[in-house]
Amino acid sequence: MTGETLSFSQPHQTVIKVRGYHCDFYGHVNNARYLEFFEEARWQYLEAGMDLNYWKGRGLGFVVASVTVNYKRPAGPGMELEILSETTILKGRKGVIHQEVRDLATGKEVANADITFAVIDLNTGRAREMEGEVLAGFEKIRDAQREIESS
Repeated sequence: MTGETLSFSQPHQTVIKVRGYHCDFYGHVNNARYLEFFEEARWQYLEAGMDLNYWKGRGLGFVVASVTVNYKRPAGPGMELEILSETTILKGRKGVIHQEVRDLATGKEVANADITFAVIDLNTGRAREMEGEVLAGFEKIRDAQREIESS
């Protein structure tokens, strides 16, 4: 799986309802709040197939190296947003999780992001190759998503 593009027939889904405190002066979701939405969805995505405490106990951690966000249209209070998450790249010492935010009512894309991450050794702070037990963890996520899809 190293270096290949990963794909699910149905990415992991997280739904978040927009609250008033998510919005700026103009009644739109503040750009910084999207980072929180993406993070919540990534936690749910990873927890669907990995025990993150197990990884921490093994001295491994997932860290974000960069975030590229594209804002497409505003979202406001009361809207339900669907965040779709899937790992698209695992290569060398990095991976990419692609996330899309859609208005659940219309299906229109609100924003998207590519989150580049690394798996690090918590003792040394150095990135680990995406191999062995790290790849096996992402296989568990893929298997968990397939199980959801077939239900």
